[in-house]
Amino acid sequence: MSDVTGESGGLLGRLRMEGPQMPEALARIAETILADPETSAHASIVDLAERSGTSTATVTRFSRTLGFKGYANLRVAIATETGRAEQARWETDISGDIAPGDPLTDVLGVVTAADTRAIQGTAAGLDVTAVERVAEAIAGAKRVEIFGLGSSGTAAREMAFRLERIRVPVWFRTDSHTALTNAALTLPGDVAIGLSHSGRTREVIETLAEAADHGALTVAVTSFSRSPLAEVADVVFTTAVQETTFRLAALSALHSQLLILDLIYVAVAQRTFERTADALELTVRAVDAHRLPEKIPSRKRGRSKGQS
Repeated sequence: MSDVTGESGGLLGRLRMEGPQMPEALARIAETILADPETSAHASIVDLAERSGTSTATVTRFSRTLGFKGYANLRVAIATETGRAEQARWETDISGDIAPGDPLTDVLGVVTAADTRAIQGTAAGLDVTAVERVAEAIAGAKRVEIFGLGSSGTAAREMAFRLERIRVPVWFRTDSHTALTNAALTLPGDVAIGLSHSGRTREVIETLAEAADHGALTVAVTSFSRSPLAEVADVVFTTAVQETTFRLAALSALHSQLLILDLIYVAVAQRTFERTADALELTVRAVDAHRLPEKIPSRKRGRSKGQS
């Protein structure tokens, strides 16, 4: 099978026609790619296997069935067909490998490329309608619970700080027991947000499930749309990640998580404009006295009298 695009509208056209006739596992991979080609173009082989409920070996077999040497070639073909040929070339030229002796200028290029691809991939797959739904709910909620651990906890803490500053009644707890008890206090009309790259962090799943039991709108931010966390959520936002040496996927997901949360925050601020503007003005004024002036007078040490 040397013609990887075929005569049915390119690679994606082939998948639409041939996918349903493929063995079950391969058909699931085809379905996953067709559901979100842009995100698939930036997904690692592990990510695609996880998203499709298969294995990396099956993804490799799928790629070869379509006539590609391996998954990397398939991913470049998807990126090219979805109008991202330039980005695909960038990914080919700049790998995620960082050697101990690499100069920092090269490391900067690798890290910048990886973070940029992750953010672009997340943005491409983001459901803006879902963001609007969550923002509307937060704007009118009497209680918003946010929970995450590790790197995801960093993103959760930042989101809680932002919402708190615009007078949203929000809680963020690092202790799982406290988070569970907080989740138990939610009511219909409240919002609970759980963050986990893998979507398999037990404490986050339990907290979101507890909030769901009490009628809160539950939101998951994860890299795997078919994960256990996603299954207990009303709304699921999927993050794209790009691993590099020394930065595993869970660490690389932070920028993508912050992108989603930042968009939700801005959407909430839009819907509570007068309240938000007033709150931001008050908070800026409260800490203004603790800021140094923009121009600090130079301190010249003069010589004492009598000194030559």
